[in-house]
Amino acid sequence: MLELHDAPLAPLTTFRLGGPAARLITATTDAEVVAAVREADAAGTPLLLIGGGSNLVIGDKGFAGTALRIATEGFSLDGTTLELAAGEVWTDAVARTVEAGLAGIECLAGIPGSAGATPIQNVGAYGQEVSSTISEVIAYDRKTGETVTLTNAECAFSYRHSRFKADPDRHVVLRVRFELEDANGLSAPVKYAETARTLGVEPGDRVPLADARETVLKLRAGKGMVLDPEDHDTWSAGSFFTNPILTDEAFAAFHARVRERLGADAVPPAYPAGEGHTKTSAAWLIDKSGFTKGYGAGPARISTKHTLALTNRGEASTEDLLALAREVVAGVHDAFGITLVNEPVTVGVSL
Repeated sequence: MLELHDAPLAPLTTFRLGGPAARLITATTDAEVVAAVREADAAGTPLLLIGGGSNLVIGDKGFAGTALRIATEGFSLDGTTLELAAGEVWTDAVARTVEAGLAGIECLAGIPGSAGATPIQNVGAYGQEVSSTISEVIAYDRKTGETVTLTNAECAFSYRHSRFKADPDRHVVLRVRFELEDANGLSAPVKYAETARTLGVEPGDRVPLADARETVLKLRAGKGMVLDPEDHDTWSAGSFFTNPILTDEAFAAFHARVRERLGADAVPPAYPAGEGHTKTSAAWLIDKSGFTKGYGAGPARISTKHTLALTNRGEASTEDLLALAREVVAGVHDAFGITLVNEPVTVGVSL
């Protein structure tokens, strides 16, 4: 294991923000990960887990504990079963499954971060979520001190949520197993309307795997959602807020606010989200509250390509970013009565 002290953390995040860690350990094997976690827990030392750093907002003061960077490697295909080490670069793993002719995660191309983070957030985009293909998660249980294998059902997946997110101090993901599909080189049925339109097919159709992946990459790049060090619109955590899920009663009240603000014929985005619930669009809420693309006068601004991404224009501090986030949250609440919830994990700070 590589160990550093007073180590910068900003370069390990896609925001490029945050102060140093008192101690930074880089682990390259599962055994090293477990050993580092056990050591920190035994000593009562605060522990911060870092994968690809694409979902972290670290405070300017940094982290007064041990930061553990999980840099494990491992990509294994056995038929349609895929096993990834937690430190594997997610978007590279997706590309390799497409090359192997296996469907199920092709529309999750271009998402930054590591494989181990995907079950925590139940990562999803363009009509796919990892919960649809994850069969098992191998994790270190900090409560029992044992390595455990959790089934899909035991992971308790829901929209951008899981048991790992609900109890973040319990498990450290080591490996993730997926059950993919051999559809003779075709994708899973295309579910997302924008993807289907771009591909020129109907929702539910299948297309060549490579076409699905390339289309998603182009769509993401057009929204600043594919990492590019030269493009400050990608100095972000992607979507900063989750899409609100409202009860039928709350959605009716929201719809009334929309008509009052935007006119009697205004209709907000609405998607089924389980019995008695409707999901609406955070990006739409932000835009209709007056926070348009490129909004902001300081070093932290809304992306020029997508209203759902808050970005570091190069000289921002974490406090600059949080000030912008708080402004957006307050503005959306004032306009529509909905409180947006941040998607990235905050470390040493909060909205």
